[in-house]
Amino acid sequence: MPDFWNQPEQAKKILQEASALRDDLNKYNQISEEIEELKVLLELSEESEDPELASELDAGLFRLSKAIKKWEQETLFTDPHDKRNALVSLHAGAGGTEAQDWADMLLRMYGRWAQQHGFQVEVLDYLPGEEAGIKSVTILVSGPYAYGNLKAERGVHRLVRISPFDSSGRRHTSFASVDVVPEVEEDNEVEINPDDLHMDTYRASGPGGQYVNKTDSAVRITHLPTGIIVQCQSERSQLANRLRAMNMLRSRLLDLKRQKQEEELAKLRGEQREIAWGNQIRSYVFEPYTLVKDHRTGVEVGNIQGVMNGEIDPFIEAYLRYARNK
Repeated sequence: MPDFWNQPEQAKKILQEASALRDDLNKYNQISEEIEELKVLLELSEESEDPELASELDAGLFRLSKAIKKWEQETLFTDPHDKRNALVSLHAGAGGTEAQDWADMLLRMYGRWAQQHGFQVEVLDYLPGEEAGIKSVTILVSGPYAYGNLKAERGVHRLVRISPFDSSGRRHTSFASVDVVPEVEEDNEVEINPDDLHMDTYRASGPGGQYVNKTDSAVRITHLPTGIIVQCQSERSQLANRLRAMNMLRSRLLDLKRQKQEEELAKLRGEQREIAWGNQIRSYVFEPYTLVKDHRTGVEVGNIQGVMNGEIDPFIEAYLRYARNK
C-alpha cells in the first residue's frame, strides 16, 4: 500500500471528496430519470387529453423544479464544514428588556425555520431575561447543511418597533447578535491542552425538566489562552454536559483559527475585510412601515410576519450567492 494512505488526514479528505462526487452523480441520475418519465407523461397527456394525467404531470414538474432548486443551492456550499450541524448563539444587546425580548423573537424565528426544513433543535445553554425574553442562549441545529445555511445569519440584527414595554408608546431600536459556528466533535485541526482549561460547575436554569436547579450539573469551560467561554446545561449529568461543552469549545477554536487564516489571506491580497462581529447585517422595521432589509445583499421583504415565522430562505440564498461571488 502506498505511503500516502498511511496519512489519515489526506486519505480522509479524498474519501470525503469521492463521497460528495458520488452524491452529485446520484442526484444527476435521479433528475435525468425524472425528466425522461415526465417526457413520456407529457406525450400521453397530449394524446389522451386525460385531466388526471395532466394533474400528475403538473405535480411531477413541481417536484422536479424543487429538486433542481435544492441541488442548485447545494452547489453554493463551498466550505468543507457546510454539511455540519450548527451551533447558534444569540445575545441581547444594550437596551434591557426590549433587547432581551428581541433576542427571544430571533430564537423563535430560527426555531420555526429549522422546523420547516426538518432540522432538530436542542437548547444547550439558556440565560433568561429579568422581566421577559432572554439574555443569551446557545442552540444546536442538527441536519445536513445546517451550518452552511445558518452561517448567513452571523452578525448583528437590528429591530425598530413601538415597544410593548414602553407605556408612552415610543419607537425603540434594539440590537441582538447572532454567532454561528459548525459543530466539531473530534477534529485533528484543533489541539486543546488540558492545562489551558478552567472548568466551573453551577446549577442549571431555564428549560430542562425536573433535574433543573437540583444539582450542580451545568458546566462552564474557559479556554485561558483565548478567553473563549462555553457553557452547557442541557444534559442531566455533569459529565455529559462537560463532553458537550468540549465539543462547543472545539467548534469555536476551529472557527477562530479559520478567521485568522482569512485575515492573513486578506493582508496578502491587500483587502479591507469587514469585521463580522458588531456589523449590522439586517434591519427589521415594524414601525412606521414593515420591511426587513439585508444590508449585505440588498434583499428586502415586506412580509415581516412571514420572516418572523421562519421564512428567511430569500436572505440565506442571496447571502450564499453574494459570498460565492465575493
